Amino acid sequence: MDGAPVGRRVFLGMLGLGAAGILWGRRAQDGLEHVFAGNPVTQLLPTGGRFRYYTVTGGFPSKPAEKWRMTVDGLVDRPFALTFDELAAMPPTALTKDFQCVTGWRVHDVKWRGVRLADLLDRAGVQPRGTAIVFGSFDGAYTESLTLEQARRDDVIVAYQLDGKPISSLHGGPVRLYVAPMYGYKSCKWLESIEVVDKLVPGYWEVRGYDQDAWIGRSNGRDDAPV
Repeated sequence: MDGAPVGRRVFLGMLGLGAAGILWGRRAQDGLEHVFAGNPVTQLLPTGGRFRYYTVTGGFPSKPAEKWRMTVDGLVDRPFALTFDELAAMPPTALTKDFQCVTGWRVHDVKWRGVRLADLLDRAGVQPRGTAIVFGSFDGAYTESLTLEQARRDDVIVAYQLDGKPISSLHGGPVRLYVAPMYGYKSCKWLESIEVVDKLVPGYWEVRGYDQDAWIGRSNGRDDAPV
């Protein structure tokens, strides 16, 4: 991951604070989340949100919900754009599922709330030539993709809440993709575009050697989590 270099003294201090978070509980860890947000060494520590944070640009983009917009276009009959309030007004889907990173860490029983990706695709009207979906992030670099069949699963949502709260910028908010049966890199953060295309396009991580079909328990040969 890109990011500013971290000195040995800062690194040791962070490890000490991480241990303190374990001893002192959630309040101390919540402090770590805010104080060290954006520092690449935070990827080594459990934070108050139980997640580790990753970015492909060396920084964490931020956009308030009231300024967020998302487009749904490409090979569709009715392209459209949504504001945050318009997305939140659509029929919601709630999921309680694990979030599994391909590097090995897992957050159990995360409560997600959002809109089924299939509902957005139905609203747009996918044309017969549309066979895959490309997702774009407002960080300007991160992209992901799914086949149309994968995208239509009931456990694939465009999420706007995590554990009962708005999704923070550190977690990829205000809106991110959540693909429950796949490793976390498929769940595109800072989501701003959904494009229907006629062939599968490798995303940011796939062109760097990661599996296109990132089914949990199948793609890395060492994780036994169920799909």
